[in-house]
Amino acid sequence: MSDESLERELETRVEALGYEFVELERAGSRARPILRLRIDVPGSVPGHGVSVEDCTRVSRAIEPYLDAEQELSDRYVLEVSSPGVERPLLRRRDFERFTGHEVAVKTTEPLGAGGQKRFEGELVRYQGEAGAESLHLRLANGDELEIPRTKVARAHLVFRWE
Repeated sequence: MSDESLERELETRVEALGYEFVELERAGSRARPILRLRIDVPGSVPGHGVSVEDCTRVSRAIEPYLDAEQELSDRYVLEVSSPGVERPLLRRRDFERFTGHEVAVKTTEPLGAGGQKRFEGELVRYQGEAGAESLHLRLANGDELEIPRTKVARAHLVFRWE
Protein backbone atom coordinates (compact mmCIF):
# COMPACT_ATOMS: atom_id res chain seq x y z
CA MET A 1 0.00 0.00 0.00
CA SER A 2 1.41 3.37 -0.97
CA ASP A 3 1.90 6.16 1.57
CA GLU A 4 -0.80 8.14 -0.21
CA SER A 5 -3.41 5.36 -0.13
CA LEU A 6 -2.63 4.60 3.54
CA GLU A 7 -3.08 8.29 4.34
CA ARG A 8 -6.40 8.43 2.46
CA GLU A 9 -7.67 5.31 4.26
CA LEU A 10 -6.67 6.66 7.69
CA GLU A 11 -8.23 10.02 6.89
CA THR A 12 -11.52 8.31 5.99
CA ARG A 13 -11.48 6.26 9.20
CA VAL A 14 -10.53 9.19 11.45
CA GLU A 15 -13.22 11.42 9.99
CA ALA A 16 -15.83 8.63 10.29
CA LEU A 17 -15.10 8.72 14.04
CA GLY A 18 -15.95 12.45 14.10
CA TYR A 19 -12.40 13.80 14.22
CA GLU A 20 -10.37 15.84 11.78
CA PHE A 21 -7.38 14.15 10.16
CA VAL A 22 -4.50 16.63 10.31
CA GLU A 23 -1.37 14.76 9.31
CA LEU A 24 0.30 11.37 9.01
CA GLU A 25 4.04 11.31 9.49
CA ARG A 26 6.02 8.15 8.81
CA ALA A 27 9.27 7.46 10.64
CA GLY A 28 11.24 4.50 11.92
CA SER A 29 12.41 1.72 9.64
CA ARG A 30 10.82 -0.81 7.32
CA ALA A 31 11.14 -3.45 10.03
CA ARG A 32 9.71 -1.17 12.75
CA PRO A 33 7.70 1.64 11.14
CA ILE A 34 6.37 4.48 13.27
CA LEU A 35 3.09 6.08 12.21
CA ARG A 36 2.50 9.47 13.83
CA LEU A 37 -1.12 10.39 13.34
CA ARG A 38 -2.23 13.89 14.32
CA ILE A 39 -5.94 14.51 14.81
CA ASP A 40 -8.10 17.41 15.89
CA VAL A 41 -11.64 18.14 16.96
CA PRO A 42 -13.46 19.92 14.10
CA GLY A 43 -13.82 23.61 14.84
CA SER A 44 -11.62 23.50 17.94
CA VAL A 45 -9.54 26.45 19.03
CA PRO A 46 -5.99 26.16 20.41
CA GLY A 47 -6.11 24.89 23.97
CA HIS A 48 -9.56 23.30 23.58
CA GLY A 49 -9.06 20.38 21.25
CA VAL A 50 -8.04 16.76 21.43
CA SER A 51 -7.93 14.93 24.74
CA VAL A 52 -6.00 11.82 25.76
CA GLU A 53 -9.32 9.94 25.60
CA ASP A 54 -9.82 11.10 22.00
CA CYS A 55 -6.37 9.80 21.04
CA THR A 56 -7.06 6.47 22.75
CA ARG A 57 -10.42 6.12 20.98
CA VAL A 58 -8.89 6.77 17.54
CA SER A 59 -5.92 4.50 18.23
CA ARG A 60 -8.14 1.59 19.29
CA ALA A 61 -10.42 2.07 16.29
CA ILE A 62 -7.56 2.15 13.76
CA GLU A 63 -5.30 -0.59 15.15
CA PRO A 64 -7.41 -3.53 13.83
CA TYR A 65 -7.18 -2.08 10.31
CA LEU A 66 -3.40 -1.58 10.60
CA ASP A 67 -2.95 -5.05 12.14
CA ALA A 68 -4.58 -6.56 9.04
CA GLU A 69 -2.55 -4.46 6.59
CA GLN A 70 -0.28 -6.93 4.76
CA GLU A 71 2.39 -4.44 3.70
CA LEU A 72 2.85 -3.02 7.19
CA SER A 73 5.24 -4.80 9.55
CA ASP A 74 3.51 -6.36 12.54
CA ARG A 75 6.04 -4.43 14.66
CA TYR A 76 4.62 -1.04 13.67
CA VAL A 77 4.14 1.67 16.29
CA LEU A 78 1.08 3.93 16.13
CA GLU A 79 1.25 7.30 17.88
CA VAL A 80 -1.96 9.32 17.91
CA SER A 81 -1.76 12.89 19.19
CA SER A 82 -3.14 16.38 18.88
CA PRO A 83 -1.53 18.68 16.32
CA GLY A 84 -0.22 20.83 19.18
CA VAL A 85 -0.48 24.56 19.73
CA GLU A 86 1.68 25.22 16.68
CA ARG A 87 -0.60 23.15 14.48
CA PRO A 88 0.64 22.54 10.93
CA LEU A 89 -1.41 24.09 8.13
CA LEU A 90 -1.52 21.60 5.29
CA ARG A 91 -4.83 21.81 3.47
CA ARG A 92 -6.99 24.57 2.09
CA ARG A 93 -9.45 24.04 4.94
CA ASP A 94 -6.63 24.67 7.46
CA PHE A 95 -5.67 28.00 5.89
CA GLU A 96 -9.30 29.09 5.64
CA ARG A 97 -10.10 28.03 9.23
CA PHE A 98 -7.13 29.87 10.72
CA THR A 99 -7.49 33.12 8.78
CA GLY A 100 -6.93 35.92 11.28
CA HIS A 101 -4.38 33.91 13.29
CA GLU A 102 -0.63 34.38 13.47
CA VAL A 103 1.25 31.88 11.32
CA ALA A 104 4.83 31.05 10.36
CA VAL A 105 5.58 30.11 6.77
CA LYS A 106 8.74 28.62 5.32
CA THR A 107 9.01 28.88 1.55
CA THR A 108 10.84 26.74 -0.98
CA GLU A 109 12.73 29.75 -2.34
CA PRO A 110 13.53 33.30 -1.22
CA LEU A 111 10.66 35.78 -1.63
CA GLY A 112 9.99 39.47 -1.12
CA ALA A 113 12.33 42.43 -1.11
CA GLY A 114 14.53 40.92 1.61
CA GLY A 115 14.91 37.61 -0.19
CA GLN A 116 14.02 35.56 2.86
CA LYS A 117 12.45 32.12 3.19
CA ARG A 118 10.79 32.42 6.61
CA PHE A 119 7.89 34.73 7.39
CA GLU A 120 5.62 35.33 10.37
CA GLY A 121 2.45 37.35 10.37
CA GLU A 122 -1.31 37.35 10.47
CA LEU A 123 -2.94 35.14 7.86
CA VAL A 124 -5.20 37.73 6.23
CA ARG A 125 -6.76 35.53 3.54
CA TYR A 126 -6.38 32.43 1.43
CA GLN A 127 -7.63 32.55 -2.12
CA GLY A 128 -7.55 30.96 -5.53
CA GLU A 129 -8.37 27.67 -7.17
CA ALA A 130 -6.36 24.45 -7.00
CA GLY A 131 -2.92 25.00 -8.50
CA ALA A 132 -3.20 28.80 -8.32
CA GLU A 133 -3.85 29.30 -4.61
CA SER A 134 -2.08 31.90 -2.50
CA LEU A 135 -2.00 33.05 1.08
CA HIS A 136 -1.68 36.64 2.21
CA LEU A 137 0.25 37.52 5.35
CA ARG A 138 0.25 40.86 7.16
CA LEU A 139 3.81 41.18 8.44
CA ALA A 140 4.80 42.93 11.69
CA ASN A 141 5.73 46.10 9.78
CA GLY A 142 2.19 46.26 8.30
CA ASP A 143 3.18 45.17 4.80
CA GLU A 144 1.12 42.46 3.16
CA LEU A 145 2.88 39.63 1.37
CA GLU A 146 1.25 37.25 -1.10
CA ILE A 147 2.82 33.78 -1.11
CA PRO A 148 1.86 31.29 -3.85
CA ARG A 149 0.76 28.00 -2.26
CA THR A 150 3.15 26.12 -4.57
CA LYS A 151 6.07 27.91 -2.86
CA VAL A 152 5.05 26.98 0.71
CA ALA A 153 7.34 24.31 2.13
CA ARG A 154 5.77 24.35 5.61
CA ALA A 155 3.26 26.49 7.50
CA HIS A 156 2.04 26.37 11.08
CA LEU A 157 0.25 28.41 13.72
CA VAL A 158 2.42 30.53 16.01
CA PHE A 159 1.83 30.22 19.73
CA ARG A 160 2.86 33.08 22.01
CA TRP A 161 3.08 32.59 25.77
CA GLU A 162 1.12 35.38 27.44
